[in-house]
Amino acid sequence: MFQRTRRTRRTAPIRAGVAETHLLPQHLIQPVFMADGKNVKVEIASLPGQFRMSYDHIVPFIEKGLGLGLCQYILFPVIPEEKKDTYASYSYDEENFYLQQVRKLKAHFGDKISLISDVAMDPYSSDGHDGIVKDGIILNDPSLAILAKMSVAQARAGFDVIGPSDMMDGRVLAIREALDEEGFTDKAIMSYTAKYASAFYGPFRDALDSAPKSGDKKTYQMDPANRREALHEAMLDEEEGADYLMVKPALHYMDIISDLKADSSLPIVCYHVSGECAMLLAAAEKGWLDFDTAMPETLLGLKRAGADLIISYFAMDYASRYNSSSGFRE
Repeated sequence: MFQRTRRTRRTAPIRAGVAETHLLPQHLIQPVFMADGKNVKVEIASLPGQFRMSYDHIVPFIEKGLGLGLCQYILFPVIPEEKKDTYASYSYDEENFYLQQVRKLKAHFGDKISLISDVAMDPYSSDGHDGIVKDGIILNDPSLAILAKMSVAQARAGFDVIGPSDMMDGRVLAIREALDEEGFTDKAIMSYTAKYASAFYGPFRDALDSAPKSGDKKTYQMDPANRREALHEAMLDEEEGADYLMVKPALHYMDIISDLKADSSLPIVCYHVSGECAMLLAAAEKGWLDFDTAMPETLLGLKRAGADLIISYFAMDYASRYNSSSGFRE
């Protein structure tokens, strides 16, 4: 019999009724760049619409997001150069503004929001790497102790989810054991499981001024050529105690998202990274793409690929349009 598949595409209500993938604001995580001081709001030139913000600007930003259904935020600190050293010691200093601001945010919002940390040495390191550098080599095992101390300090400050982004071997286990020893058995770990050595991190490194001072990160971040290796990394992270598995970048690694979704029962997170977002913004500015239609299509594609949660600089944009009667929903 001749099949007419267009019958279920004929009107907006019909299409909505048979839609296979649904992306809601609660599936999105908004990144926030945290700066010390007061009345700080500086736009990131390579990522228009995103800002380095002090606490007094972050609070209304999150309040706006909550009103739109965004309840998860991943926070990154902009660390002054004078606070950086070889061993990232400021990362677990009680006077660290990042930790102090998180205490205030949790006191203000409570469990209305979930705050996800960043565990890596590079924002705090004078070398700009995710581990201790000695004679040009990134030292894995000595770095684990620092990452564990950093994680405990973040848990104590009030973070709900600890996010190791460093890609050191064994760091999930080291962090899980350190958290449990300190009584933080309820703190989840969102592991950057398949974090690739990507060209698409540029605007993020501009935002944090965290680019390596020498060399690159190819000895610890994954080779973009490798697919099966991501499954091995996921297996190790699960065994070590991860609660979420993340793929980063997202748009250029949708096959990896799909693989992890099929292979694991843990929630799969993807990070729609700064360079991927910047490309869309640049094309929209040129008039080559329509942002209001291309942006939701992009995020929906990541959800369709298997991501349970999506970290994106477009989270607030998506939520705003989702809640608007004149938004992108038909």
